[in-house]
Parts: sequence; C-alpha cells; structure tokens
Amino acid sequence: MKSDLVFESNIHRGFLPEEHPLKYINYDVKTEFLCEITKELPKLLLTGSLAKTIEKIPKNFFDFSDLISANEEQKLRCLNSKLSFIAHGYIYSENKPKSILPRSISSPWIKVSKYLGRPPVLSYASYCLDNWYLLDSKQPISLDNVALINNFLGGVDEDWFVTIHVCIEDAAAPAVKSAFEIVSETNETNILQHLKIIQASLKKMNEIFDRMPEKCDPYIYYHRVRPYIFGWKNNPDLPKGLIYKGFFNGKPQQFRGETGAQSSIIPLLDALFAVKHKKDSLRDYLEEMLLYMPPSHRELIASVKKDSKILEYSNSSQTIRNKMNECLDEMTKFRSQHIKYANDYIHAQSRNPKYFSSGGSTIRGTGGTPFMRYLRKHRDETRESIKN
Repeated sequence: MKSDLVFESNIHRGFLPEEHPLKYINYDVKTEFLCEITKELPKLLLTGSLAKTIEKIPKNFFDFSDLISANEEQKLRCLNSKLSFIAHGYIYSENKPKSILPRSISSPWIKVSKYLGRPPVLSYASYCLDNWYLLDSKQPISLDNVALINNFLGGVDEDWFVTIHVCIEDAAAPAVKSAFEIVSETNETNILQHLKIIQASLKKMNEIFDRMPEKCDPYIYYHRVRPYIFGWKNNPDLPKGLIYKGFFNGKPQQFRGETGAQSSIIPLLDALFAVKHKKDSLRDYLEEMLLYMPPSHRELIASVKKDSKILEYSNSSQTIRNKMNECLDEMTKFRSQHIKYANDYIHAQSRNPKYFSSGGSTIRGTGGTPFMRYLRKHRDETRESIKN
C-alpha cells in the first residue's frame, strides 16, 4: 500500500493532490484504450453498449503492475479514477444493477486500489479529488475555471455537482494547513491567527456550497447523476454485494458508495475541535469512512486528533473560545446546508415521476446510510460543541 503524503511538503494544497490530476495517459496502447473507454462513457451509456464493450475485453488485458512497481502514483490515481467510472458505469448501466464485475476490470481495479490504500469502489477521492482540470492553467481554481475529466452521462448538472466540491476543497486548503500547524502552537496570538484562517476558509466553503442550485437541478441530479455513485453495501438493489470476478474466492464484497462523508475536511476539523459524536451505528459509519480516504488524509486526521489542545486553550481563554465557537458555527451552517440539499435533491425527488431511472434508494444515501438521520445527528453534535 502506498501512503501518498508527506504533508509538510504539500499542505498548502489542503486535501487536493499536490500535482494536478492527469487527464489521460499515453503510456501504452492499453492505457490509451482505457482512457478512450472513459472518454466515450457518456455515449456508451446512452446507447446501452458499455456492457458489450467491457465483456469483449480479455480478462488479463489490463496489467499495470509495472506502473505499481515504479511507484507511478500520479498515473495510478488517474487510472484508478477511470477504472472506477468504468466499473460503476458497467454495474449501473441498466435498471437492475449487475452483481458480477468482469475480471478485465476487477483485476486492475483491485490491484491499483490496493496500491493507493483504498477499496475498489468509486470513492470521493476518485470522483472529485483526482477528477478535474483547469480550463486555463495559468489561472487559479474557481467555478469558472474547473472542468471534469471523467463523467457518467455528462452535462452541466453532473459537472457542477462535482466542481462545487473541487472548489470547496480548494477553499478549505488554508484551514487544513492551519489545522496541521496549530497543534504545535502554544502562543495565544498565533493560535488566534490560525483560528481566524480556519473561520475564513469555512465561510468561503459555505459561500461556494450555497451555489449548488445555480447549475445542478435536483431532478436531474436524482435521476441522472446519483444512480451511478452508489456502492454495494447496505444497497437494497445489491443486497449481497458485488462479485469481483477472479478475486475474493468468488464471494460478494460489500463497499460503500461515493459520499461527501469521505471528504477529509470536516472530519479533520471535528478532530481539531474535539467534536464528540455519540457512540452508535452512525458514528461507526463516520469512522468507517476513513478507510475510503487516501492514507495520508486519515494519517493527518489521526495526528490532529491525538495532538490537538484547542479545547484546553479554549477553557482558559475566552478569546480563543469565542473564535473556536465561530468556527463551529460555520461548520454547523455547512452541515445544515447539507441537510437542506439532501431533502431537496433526494427526499423530495423520490416523489416525482421517474422518467430516467430510479435514482437509487430513497431511504439510504449513496454511502448506504439513513442519510437524513445521519446528517441531522452530526449537525446537532457540532452545534452542541459550541461552548459559552
């Protein structure tokens, strides 16, 4: 397993990769072919020909062991994103999901995912962090300068949904850097400065998050975006999970789908501010989400959780306490907005006529949780961490 981080060197990027993601790879004819399938994925899904295309590929056609041996991490992250899109497109290409993934995809996907330290399923890292490029490379990340590399069906709504999250990650970068640095601070002035940076980052994150409805329509999201990002754990459409042909002794495996809970931003700040989540199945889920993050991200979260003394400083300094509370208030706003979107984009849409697809489970989120209860619980626990 590859741990992709020395955070001291790239902490200024937050949780975005230090090098911009690769759009495609010209390593050999096989990688070019894989990139071509991903490029044509919207058309293959539209015409119903993706399954036939995948099933024609010889079972040992894709072999990226030389890239793994050479520690070509950037290329492997690119390939993992493309394999994830192809696999999910294949599984959810019809109204009834497929329960067996052909070896031609399962073999390289499992091996590349293992190297990257993540399960073989579309994760937030492959869907968002490793799936964007700048339209103008000389300009910074912004909503008018970011585009997606890989799509399922494509279109404005799908692109906007993901690019919003890319820009949130970019806005969070100063907060991630300050969370990393503040744990070794003892000077009150410096601690306050870091808290001000974190608060400013959170405000910017909320401003970007508020713009989701501008170009992502709830109906289109529910019926054309959401169905492809489900996993196969606690998914009523795949109750036993997924068989990865040629692996796991033929036994179905269960992995959770892509979800914003796999973003490392809020878990990092939860760790910094010692936000307490009551021990129950939903906290277990939150802890499980760490396994879907890049190893470097979960290492940072664990380190900050172990070393943070912000709670102690806030108990002895009203000024620090007030600024910490302002940060927690911004986190509560972020989680409240997430609840509103879950209602508008999922719960309300489940009552509409289903012209395109089922939209997946109306009870559970793409990560396999009872999403409304999950979101409310963690919002309320964040609010309860605010101290007088």
